[in-house]
Amino acid sequence: MNMPSIAGKLSPTATNMIRMDHTHTMATFHQYEIDSSPRTKQGLVNTICLALEIHAQLEEEIFYPALRAMDSSNPAIQKAVPEHNEMKRLIAKLRGMRPTEAGYDDTLFELMRDVMHHVADEETILLPEAERLMGDRLGDLGAQMLKRRVELAAPRGGEIATNMLRGMPKSTMMLAAGALMAGTYLMKRNGNHTRNDA
Repeated sequence: MNMPSIAGKLSPTATNMIRMDHTHTMATFHQYEIDSSPRTKQGLVNTICLALEIHAQLEEEIFYPALRAMDSSNPAIQKAVPEHNEMKRLIAKLRGMRPTEAGYDDTLFELMRDVMHHVADEETILLPEAERLMGDRLGDLGAQMLKRRVELAAPRGGEIATNMLRGMPKSTMMLAAGALMAGTYLMKRNGNHTRNDA
């Protein structure tokens, strides 16, 4: 049995990273409301699309080949990439639409139905199978996936931040801005007291 590397011990396992991605995507989708502003819808949809694109690339480049090497006959592995291709088709369609267009909401809901089906297969079949077959190797795979995620996300940092801001309801943005201002005030005030006490 292979001993996990230091990076493998410190990183989330590949299967836990995949589960975290699923949770993040579903949590973002649950913020989407049909009567939200176009700006909020666009931010949430862009966040979901980018997260799914990076997630699929990590699985296709690292996770699926490793699992296929251990169990090439699993039908869930065979249909995973075609399911990714259908999701990519719907993502491309969404990216070509404006949030005010007829069919925008329906296209997102179609994408998320496919995602939910895919997640159910992965979490009930593929991930338990990977944990059974790969055990200690999952930490090293997780480290590889984390490194690759940083490479894929880094050039898109500005886009990620913009989408997060757009996806926030105005009330949440106001609350965050207020908390930031209050924190800045308290830090300055505390700094003045420290200098005066010296």
